[in-house]
Amino acid sequence: MKCLALRHVGFEDLGIFDTVLKQHGYAIEYRQAGIDRLSAGDWLDSDLVVVLGGPIGAYEQEHYPWLGGEIEGVAQRLAKGLPTLGICLGAQIMATALGARVYPGKAKEIGWGAVTLTPAGARSSLSALQGAPVLHWHGDTFDLPAGAHLLASTELTPHQAFAYGNHALALQFHPEVDGRRIETWLIGHSCELQHAGLSVTGLRAASSRVADEAAQAGTRMLASWLEQLGAAG
Repeated sequence: MKCLALRHVGFEDLGIFDTVLKQHGYAIEYRQAGIDRLSAGDWLDSDLVVVLGGPIGAYEQEHYPWLGGEIEGVAQRLAKGLPTLGICLGAQIMATALGARVYPGKAKEIGWGAVTLTPAGARSSLSALQGAPVLHWHGDTFDLPAGAHLLASTELTPHQAFAYGNHALALQFHPEVDGRRIETWLIGHSCELQHAGLSVTGLRAASSRVADEAAQAGTRMLASWLEQLGAAG
């Protein structure tokens, strides 16, 4: 099976999800957003598409016109019931593709913390994340799309995750991040961290403390979701 992973910045990759996907029989093919052109076949013939995170907004099509192609490709997959996973910017692109509004949130949400699961979330693959730390790294948020089921929230960001049918999952947070490799994020987002007044050393220390627990929870969550996809297929 083919997993197409659409990457916006080099260090925001599949992280710990890479191993889980391969264990479930997926061959991973990365494409670079804004550089690699995706055909209709790329979007529709892939067994799974994962749209990864990035530091731009889904609403910035005036500055990044190729975003329109991503939104359209995701919309086509969702309409056809094809397995699709969106993380951070990817979740916002999914929300946009479903007609929901994406906009700046109340404040930056950066750091490790748990999400609060809704009843639907507790019955979903996200049950593996109950009480576990996940990495938050975003300033934007989205309205819940029509027909979607809210799965998780935080106090600052009420819409942290949603499911759309049995085939699509949107996650505003980052369960894929390997806390042992957080240095790539600290370097890549150094300007954002400085502007937000956040401690690099504090975030590094927190990542080291929670890395193993977060990786185990993220691994269980993705494995559960992939198994549900297989059962539904």
